[in-house]
Amino acid sequence: MGVTTRSRPDVHTAAELIDESLDAGHVCSIVGRCTVAYDGRTQSTLPAGERLVVCKPDGTLLVHHAAGHKPVNWQPPGGTHDITLIDGELHLQSRRDAPDERVEIRFTDLRQVSAYALEEDHDRDVTGSEDDLRQRILEQPTLVEEGFQPRMTERETSAGPVDIYGVDANGTPVIVECKRRRVGPDAVGQLARYVAAAEREYTTKTVRGILIAPSITDRAERELTQHELKWVALDPIHSV
Repeated sequence: MGVTTRSRPDVHTAAELIDESLDAGHVCSIVGRCTVAYDGRTQSTLPAGERLVVCKPDGTLLVHHAAGHKPVNWQPPGGTHDITLIDGELHLQSRRDAPDERVEIRFTDLRQVSAYALEEDHDRDVTGSEDDLRQRILEQPTLVEEGFQPRMTERETSAGPVDIYGVDANGTPVIVECKRRRVGPDAVGQLARYVAAAEREYTTKTVRGILIAPSITDRAERELTQHELKWVALDPIHSV
């Protein structure tokens, strides 16, 4: 498990570490004095106090104080986390669209910010590998999209071997990159390099790129759009 910690960070250092943590799909914890405001099905506020805030890559948000095992405020998986600096203070917003809910946390003092690259449990690692994900696609190509036909695995390009090379329903070449975990912009950049190399080397003007992963960060989604690439949500193993 990789851990990065900053004690008594300034707001710029804290914001940078939190952003990097969320983009990388890591768990992030923030300890400091803050206020908390919830706006959704009801409205509530917590006055300034010292709290532990945990942001998880699946969108979960937990706000704890010193006592008890239950969070004093929280958001379930499926939301997004955004960091902004306003008047020299760090603001964290966690938002869900269905239903429309927001938790706004304003830090007036930061004690510690940590990012954790947590590993999945051993059984999940063994049965949920990228090879498992690739095999799922080879056995059921329509998981990528209707009409997709895989032609080759580990096809070489100058940018490296691609996981799966195939064609879509229109005969357009498709590069499929498989990731077994939530990914950030690095995975998008990797796929974009494969597509660019394939367009140069496969003597075709158009090559599509599809990223396969259980989930992606907001920044990764924006970069996919910029590069005109596609994401398909898929786990390495089928949940029964």
